[in-house]
Amino acid sequence: MSMDPAAHTDLWNEDLAPTNAAQRTWRWYHFAALWVGMVMCIPAYTLSASLIEAGMSAYQAVITVFLANAIVLLPMLLIGHAGTKYGIPYAVLARASFGTRGARLPALMRAIVACGWYGIQTWFGGSMIYTLLGVMAGHEIGGAKIAGLGINGAQLGCFLAFWAIQFYFIVHGMNAIRKLETYTAPLKIAICFVLLGWVYQKAGGFGPLLDQPSAFVEGGKKAGQFWPTFWPSLTAMVGFWATLALNIPDFTRFARTQRDQVVGQTIGLPVPMGLLAALAVIVTSATVVLYGKALWDPVDLASRMTGAAVLIALIVLLVDTVSVNLAANLVGPAYDFSALAPRKISYRTGGYLTAGIALAMMPWKILESTQGYIFTWLIGYSALLGPIAGVLIIDYYFIRKTELAVEQLYREDGIYSYRSGWNMAAIVAFVAGVLPNIPGFLNAAFPESFPDVGAAFKTLYTYAWFVGIAIAAVVYGLMMKGRAVPAMAAARPLD
Repeated sequence: MSMDPAAHTDLWNEDLAPTNAAQRTWRWYHFAALWVGMVMCIPAYTLSASLIEAGMSAYQAVITVFLANAIVLLPMLLIGHAGTKYGIPYAVLARASFGTRGARLPALMRAIVACGWYGIQTWFGGSMIYTLLGVMAGHEIGGAKIAGLGINGAQLGCFLAFWAIQFYFIVHGMNAIRKLETYTAPLKIAICFVLLGWVYQKAGGFGPLLDQPSAFVEGGKKAGQFWPTFWPSLTAMVGFWATLALNIPDFTRFARTQRDQVVGQTIGLPVPMGLLAALAVIVTSATVVLYGKALWDPVDLASRMTGAAVLIALIVLLVDTVSVNLAANLVGPAYDFSALAPRKISYRTGGYLTAGIALAMMPWKILESTQGYIFTWLIGYSALLGPIAGVLIIDYYFIRKTELAVEQLYREDGIYSYRSGWNMAAIVAFVAGVLPNIPGFLNAAFPESFPDVGAAFKTLYTYAWFVGIAIAAVVYGLMMKGRAVPAMAAARPLD
C-alpha cells in the first residue's frame, strides 16, 4: 500500500508504515529461532525455582510452565495475525480499538513495563561480567560502594559495558536482531545438552530433587494447598510473556505468510519453555549432590566452574541475555515511543529512549526493593496488560471480523478517530479490567500499608491476567455492539 510520507498526519513515519513485500523476509524458522532465543534466558530458567520453592514437585513445576506458555500462545497467535495481514506494528493496531490518540495509552503501558525489564536484564548481564571477572581474577573485584548509587565502581562499569554492547544492535535495527537470534538459537540448544552431560557425569546421576514429592501430598508441609499455589503461579508464568502477547505484531509484520508466524511461534514457545524448566530442575537437582545445596542461579553455578568452562559459560550467558533483551524488551517500546510522536521519534530514536530510561531507572534498586519481584512484578503488570489484550482481540475478531481500513489508521479524521481520537469504550473496558485487581496488587506489593484487603480481592488477584482479559473483553464487546463501521465501506484514499 503506497502512502505519501508528506500525508497531512501526525500519525505516520516510515517505521510505523505498513511493511512492503521486500521487508517481509521472516520464515517460520526465524520465528521459532526468535522464541528459542528468548525462552533460553536466566529469568525463565529461575522461574522453575520459584515453583519448587512454593512446594511443587519437579514434574508439577515443568507442567505448570508448559501450560502457562500454551495459554499465552493463543493471544500471541490471535494478535499476531493482524501484524502479518496488514504489516502494522502493535502501536498502530491499537488505534483501531483505542482511537488514533487513545492508542498512546496502551503503547505507553507496554513501553514502561519493557523499559523496566530492559534495565533488569541489562543489570543481570552486567552482574555476570562482574561475577565471572572476579572468578577469573581469583578474588572479588571492585571496591567501596559509590554514594547514592549503592553499587561499586566495577559493578557500574560492567553494567555500562553490557549496556553499550546492546547499543550496537539498536543502531543496526531489526535485521541485526533477527540474524543474532537465528544464529544463536542452535548454540543455546547445544549448550543445554552440554550442561546436562556435565552435571550427569559430575554428580553421577541427576540428583535428589527429581524424586522429591511435592509438599502438597498428604503428610507434606503444605498438604492440600496445591490449587491456592497453582493459580497464582500459573498467572505469574502467563505474565512472563504477557508483554509480548501484545506487541507480537512488531515481529509478525515481517512474516512472509500467516503460516510462517503460526508454525514458527507454535514450535518456538511452549515446548522449549517446558524443556528449559525441565533442564533447570535437572541441573539444579544435580547441584544438591555437587555443592550440598540447590543452586538455581546459572551465574552462581557458572562461577563455580573452573578453567575454560568459566569463559565459555560467560560468553554463552552474555549472548543469551543480549538476544533476549533486544527481542523481548527493545523492539516493542522502540515502536511504542515512535507512535507517541511519529514526526519526532523514529524507531531508532525510540530504542535510544528505551535504553536511556532503563539506565535512569537504576534497575539494581528495583530488584533490591521488590521482594519476590518475579511474582509481585509479573502478576502486577499482567493485571495491566491482560485488559489491553482483551480489547484488541474482541475488536479485531468480533467487531471488525479481521477487516481493517489500513490507511484510516494513519488519518486524524478517519473512522478510527472516534471522539477527538479517543474510543471511550476501550478506555472504560480497560479500566473495568484493571480495577478489580488493584486492591490485591496493593496488598501483595505493600503488605504493611494495605493489610486489610478482603480475601475475595486477594483470591481475584491470583487470577489477575485472566480476570483482566475476560472483564475487558466482555465490557468492550457490549459497548461496541453494532457500532463498528464496516472497514471497506468507510475506506477512503489519503489526500
